[in-house]
Amino acid sequence: MKFRDFAEEEKLFVRRALVAFALVLAGFTALVVNLWHLQIEQNQYYQTRSNQNDIKMIPIAPTRGLIFDRNGIPLVKNVTWYDIEVLPYKIQNIQALLNQLSPLINLSPDDIDTFTRSLRASSRYKPVVLKTELSDEEVARFSVNQFKFSGVTINSYEDRQYPYGPDLAHVVGYVSKINDNDFKRLDKAGVGENYAADHNIGKQGIEGYYESVLHGKTGYQEVEVDNHGRVIRVLKEVPPVAGKNITLTLDLHLQQYVESQLVGQRAAVLIENPRDGGVLAMVSSPSYDPNPFVKGISSKAYRALLENKDLPLINRVTQGLYPPASTVKPYMAMSALLNHVITPQTTFFGAPTWTLPGTERRYRDWKKTGHGMLDVTRAIEESADTFFYQVAFMMGIDRIHTMLSQFGYGRSTGIDLNEEYNGLLPSREWKLKVHKKGWYQGDTVSVGIGQGYWIATPVQMVKAMATLINNGRAIQPHLLYEEKQGSTVIPWKPTLPPQQIGDAKSPYWSLVRHAMFGMANASNGTGYKYFHTAPYGIAAKSGTSQVFGLKQNQIYNAKMIPIRLRDHIFYTAFAPFNDPKVAMALILENGGINGVTAAPLVRNIMDHIFLPPDVAPMPVTADPMSNQTAH
Repeated sequence: MKFRDFAEEEKLFVRRALVAFALVLAGFTALVVNLWHLQIEQNQYYQTRSNQNDIKMIPIAPTRGLIFDRNGIPLVKNVTWYDIEVLPYKIQNIQALLNQLSPLINLSPDDIDTFTRSLRASSRYKPVVLKTELSDEEVARFSVNQFKFSGVTINSYEDRQYPYGPDLAHVVGYVSKINDNDFKRLDKAGVGENYAADHNIGKQGIEGYYESVLHGKTGYQEVEVDNHGRVIRVLKEVPPVAGKNITLTLDLHLQQYVESQLVGQRAAVLIENPRDGGVLAMVSSPSYDPNPFVKGISSKAYRALLENKDLPLINRVTQGLYPPASTVKPYMAMSALLNHVITPQTTFFGAPTWTLPGTERRYRDWKKTGHGMLDVTRAIEESADTFFYQVAFMMGIDRIHTMLSQFGYGRSTGIDLNEEYNGLLPSREWKLKVHKKGWYQGDTVSVGIGQGYWIATPVQMVKAMATLINNGRAIQPHLLYEEKQGSTVIPWKPTLPPQQIGDAKSPYWSLVRHAMFGMANASNGTGYKYFHTAPYGIAAKSGTSQVFGLKQNQIYNAKMIPIRLRDHIFYTAFAPFNDPKVAMALILENGGINGVTAAPLVRNIMDHIFLPPDVAPMPVTADPMSNQTAH
């Protein structure tokens, strides 16, 4: 009995042991299979998720450098804006959240609609902007209630603002959103990573030209995130380096005064210090407001600017292309003197017309009765066309091209703006290449008075005049005065090598400058009426370029011609004569509008610069419809 019980218990034990072993074996087998499945078959899946729970670099945008005028007045602002963001995975009831936030931050139906669409398109683990550009009051109301809203935060960012709007648009330019072309260019230059946290970049003017100086260096946070992108902890932070501040040579008050003189005009004015090339004022009229470009101008508004027949987006100082007309006569004279084609004693008879030798082709002078006997001084004073027809004929196009290119025509002046055209100083090679024709002597005659194929910009006109003032030393115009970061100051340095035309000690330089002084102060000078009373002494040279050609015997009469077909009027001038501190060029397209004329404008601007505020400038008037325009 006892033996049987023992045998039964032994069998039961064996069965239980076998069952236990089977269970252990099954469990072990399941474990091995599962490990195989996880580590071998699903290795790539879990490796990917593990990698996502990784170290991430979050870029931090630097503060953009400021731009100041020569007197330390800030020309731009960095404005801080606030956005409110929601982290969806932390919100149980989105609609309840919106209902609670609406009275605090004044949510509009458009805000909610935009947020809802963004929410659907985004991961629930990534923040979604609920409202942009919160007011200070909205920020304050939310801040005192923020403890109630888990997963809702306010973020700040900086944007550019241009307080002087159109007054400086063509100089300062603007920043705008980075587009695909910008990214490609930045990547090609190897600086793409430095824009990882930015949404804007300098596009035009100083903002564009000095982008690398103003931008600064992007910082970053090194953070650990999980596979959903949630930040677990901050491991390291490298703060961004702010962009450098830059100071311009520009005088804001002078800029604004010139702007006030050109209201309603299609015009350009450049005022420069001829000794160092520093630009004191650069005005192109009409202008535009750069502020809408910062956040993205609407297609309708941009189309309106593009289609505006007055071309407000063009900087007429550096991109306006005009025949320079009689403003080039001093440099034509100087070139002829340096090449010994003429001497100060050379005289020609200034008849009403000049005939091209060997032909019957006649070229008219602006003065119907002619000028009589002319030397080079009187020819500049009276702007005698016939004298310079003869000089150009004697010089020939090859010497003209060589000399006038040294004065800066037909090439970049080197001014620190990307928006500059080279213009055109014609040559034999150019005409053959473009027009497939040889150069004729008649072509040279027209070039002698700044007409024909010749086109130039106002900034080139001022560079040529500064070269004359400096006895042939070419001065590079510039807007930058210095860069500054902390206590480190880097002054502007020229980027073009120095160039000297002819002999700096030649007496001809002074002779031609005195001829320009005679134009403004001698009784026979074309500008005598407007400038001889200036106590500080003005030297000047005017010019008139045709918008359309006159027939052989046709008389120009502004009163009988539509405004946009009237001649362009130029004035170049410098002062004080004995110690020039200002060189300027002015152009009034189509001769000015609503009675505005060039010479009185030049006098007003010069008086504003040199006369004390309590000394009223002498009023000067002119008939804006006069048949005899400036020369």
